[in-house]
Amino acid sequence: MREIACPDFSARTTMRVGGTAIAEVILESRDDAFLLPERLRRLGGTILVLGAGSNILARDGKLPLVLVRPCLTEGPEVTAETNGKVYVRAGAGIPLSRLLRFCMAHGLSGLEGLAGIPGSVGGAVVMNAGSFGTETGEHLHSIEILTGTEIRQCQFFELALGYRSMSIPNSCEDFIVLSATFCLTKGEKRAITESIRHNFFKKKSKQPVTAWSAGCVFKNPSEAMPAGKLLDLVGFKGKSMGGMAFSTLHANFLINEGKGSATAALELMEEAKDAVHRQFGIELEPEVRIVPCLLR
Repeated sequence: MREIACPDFSARTTMRVGGTAIAEVILESRDDAFLLPERLRRLGGTILVLGAGSNILARDGKLPLVLVRPCLTEGPEVTAETNGKVYVRAGAGIPLSRLLRFCMAHGLSGLEGLAGIPGSVGGAVVMNAGSFGTETGEHLHSIEILTGTEIRQCQFFELALGYRSMSIPNSCEDFIVLSATFCLTKGEKRAITESIRHNFFKKKSKQPVTAWSAGCVFKNPSEAMPAGKLLDLVGFKGKSMGGMAFSTLHANFLINEGKGSATAALELMEEAKDAVHRQFGIELEPEVRIVPCLLR
């Protein structure tokens, strides 16, 4: 376990904005999990579990947060094969891109739609990340979590999956995902590789995947009226403020043009929400996680 004082969010999130936290605690092995509660009690503050920082908008200034980074990178590895199903376990800190490369190399199908999504396995599980009709949760067999000082397995049927969300009903404690086991099927390596590459380049052609962005900033209200279309119709595609801008490639991506700030990002988001509500009566809900979350 390692501890870093006053970590900077702008160096730990894909949007490259935000202030500083109280401290960052990095879990480098499963054994570190048992030492975590006492360390957190000493540090105080509100806990924020952070993966690759790809869906986070951290506010500016000194934030009363303690970051927990589960940098557990065991795997990916095949743990079992039965009835045509292949079970693959991956540590929470493994990048999704690495998991997909493993699937290509071993001819394992199911996760092709996640191509081009930034972030780690743990973050994808908690957010139920999805793309091209595929969601992370639908391919889960089980997850390994830390609750308090206990490490336990949660089976798929114990999870409540929603649009960009995952929770564990009847759990009274917060939890940290340590690893996930996916249920996949065998397929032809070439076809799987071509599907992943096709999805990646299709996403790259329509979304600013290489820009400083947190991904889609608002949830889609419906298939017929996705957030990007609504933002485009109210004139926010390409609109900028204080170094932040809605992408000209895809209006639902808020990007940092180089010198942006969280304050400017939040102001621009509020303006966009108000414009959509005035014109269409639709209340856009952030998909990006804003931290700390302040009640309005």
